Amino acid sequence: MPPAPAPQPSPFDILSHLAHDWTLVAGAIAAVLLALVAIQIARKRRLRAPSERTPEALPEPRVQPRIELPPSEAEAARRQQAEAAHKEVEELARERRERAEAAKVAADAADRARLESEASELRGREEEAKREEYRAKKAADREAKERHRREREEEDRLREEENRRAVEEEEARQRTARGEELRRIEAQAGQTLAQGLAKTRTQGFMAKLNSLFSQPRQVDESVLGQLEEILFSADIGVQTASRLVQLAREKVKANDLSSVDKIKSVIRDEVERIVSLPVPHSLQGGGPPHVMMVVGVNGSGKTTTIGKLAAKVSDQGRKVVLAAGDTFRAAAAEQLDIWAERARAELVKGPENSDPGAVVFEALKRAREQNADVVIADTAGRLHTKVPLMDELKKVRRVMDKALPGAPHEVLLVLDATTGQNAIAQAKQFRDVVGVTAIALTKIDGTAKGGVIIGICDELKIPVVWVGVGEKVVDLRPFDPREFVTAMFDERSVN
Repeated sequence: MPPAPAPQPSPFDILSHLAHDWTLVAGAIAAVLLALVAIQIARKRRLRAPSERTPEALPEPRVQPRIELPPSEAEAARRQQAEAAHKEVEELARERRERAEAAKVAADAADRARLESEASELRGREEEAKREEYRAKKAADREAKERHRREREEEDRLREEENRRAVEEEEARQRTARGEELRRIEAQAGQTLAQGLAKTRTQGFMAKLNSLFSQPRQVDESVLGQLEEILFSADIGVQTASRLVQLAREKVKANDLSSVDKIKSVIRDEVERIVSLPVPHSLQGGGPPHVMMVVGVNGSGKTTTIGKLAAKVSDQGRKVVLAAGDTFRAAAAEQLDIWAERARAELVKGPENSDPGAVVFEALKRAREQNADVVIADTAGRLHTKVPLMDELKKVRRVMDKALPGAPHEVLLVLDATTGQNAIAQAKQFRDVVGVTAIALTKIDGTAKGGVIIGICDELKIPVVWVGVGEKVVDLRPFDPREFVTAMFDERSVN
């Protein structure tokens, strides 16, 4: 028997099935839409997040001081007087109104006249009380105005003190930084005096002396003859050589010398005595400003020495002004311009061939206006044998004294060590003209004639204050007599 045919779905069943399917589809679509919305919201939040961060707290500005002074006794008294007068005005006005009202209703003519007279009298007293109140208020206002003026002055004083303290703190910070920088520079490899005198010790007269002193022999006329020959051929000068030979002969006659080694010790001690002259304070002590006049012939290293000295002053946190007084040589002003920039110094210069005295005068004037600590003045440096040059230097010195009484406080002569005994002749000329107070000896590292220091100190009695042993700023060194003698006589001082 064949199976019964499947029942056909009714239209209602078909519609129910379709409705169920659409419900599922709609739910899926809604879920997808919700997911997309959630993604968009999260993305927007991420984009907004950086701008919604809490900004970093800015440093709070310094609060300006606000001063409030208490009223003075005079101001307080005037205020009280004004208040008392005001109360009196109110009381008199009240009484006057009462009398006036009573006069209006008075039946008796005599009473009305009396009341009106009293009201008139009270009005007069009221007006006088008002005037008294006004005067008291004006006086109190004047006292208050004076108090406010004192408050502003105190605020200004405190503000200026705060600003000054801030400036001092900044200057102290800069000085500390400069000091650290200076110590760092000083720690760099600069030449020692022993290294600068290496040629003098190994190639100059000291090499011959050390050779003589190294021979183990008794002191006799032959030894003294060799000593005399070595010293007179050296660059220490005839006068100094004669002094040292005479000292050695006197020691031999007194039987104080028995070996050449003892001669070396005697010569060493005498040289140390010769070069150990009293040294003035360089670049300080005068003024302010302290004025240094620098003289010397062209090619001696004068301009470079000025630049290095300016750098040293600036590194100490002091203000320095340079005066380009060598107006006859264009290259001198150009060199000083470069050094002034390196040393953070101000340069005062004039046109080529202009009056050197005018340039120096302007430099001193500007230094005083700016509260500078040091002025270093360059001067013309043609040949020291030229009379017009020496006259010009005398004039510049007079101009300095006119611009700042007592200036210059220091006259520094720059000498080239490579010129040997000619440096002594230069020193004599400049000493007689401008009164040299100190000497800077340059280029010692490039010559075997470093012994000229001995002759300068012995013949001229002018102390050597600075020695140049290299190209760097740190290679311009303060002269130390003991260090010099050790570098000259101690062969182990090399390096």
